[in-house]
Amino acid sequence: MILITLSGGLQDAYTFVERGGVFANAQTGNIVLLSSSLFSAEWGRALSYLIPISAFALGILASALARHRFGGSAGRLHWRHGIVLAEMALLAAVAFMPENLSPLANAIVSFSCAMQVEAFRTSRGYAFASTMCIGNLKSCMESVADGICGKEGSLKKAGYYAFVIAVFALGAGAGALLSAILSLKAILASALLLALAFLLMIGGKESSKA
Repeated sequence: MILITLSGGLQDAYTFVERGGVFANAQTGNIVLLSSSLFSAEWGRALSYLIPISAFALGILASALARHRFGGSAGRLHWRHGIVLAEMALLAAVAFMPENLSPLANAIVSFSCAMQVEAFRTSRGYAFASTMCIGNLKSCMESVADGICGKEGSLKKAGYYAFVIAVFALGAGAGALLSAILSLKAILASALLLALAFLLMIGGKESSKA
């Protein structure tokens, strides 16, 4: 969870800092900016936001179809392993795309983020998102309210969500810092984090769960 959430935060910072101020994960922000551009008749700018939104939607679809097709498969390799490998390859390719191909790079990163958030939807029995914070923040504060009202285990749950949010923020901060140092190649750090996650998944017991 830590590795893929760090990767998710890094990806969003990377596309915003290095690829034209576009969010890879936060499609609500992209939709707001898309609508604003359309109402201002800034058609080129609107397209720059429509592309990642569409790519994100296709990434969700691809990951969901993979779950339906291979979710019941047995064996050492699980369908989530394939999702992580695909992400690694896509993000590594983005690192070598020049600045004039940023719309395509943003689309690929958004597609990758969407596959990730769809494939990894729970951690330690809690629903969570590894590439965005709004759902985690909502769950955190709901758990705080439940804890105040005396529901057992709720404050522990709230602490877990707060930790996930902090990990995402750390990934985003690292993404901004690495972007300043490595420029377009900074996304390779995200691929490296996913490679480490893949190795842990191969050796873990949780990977066999659908």
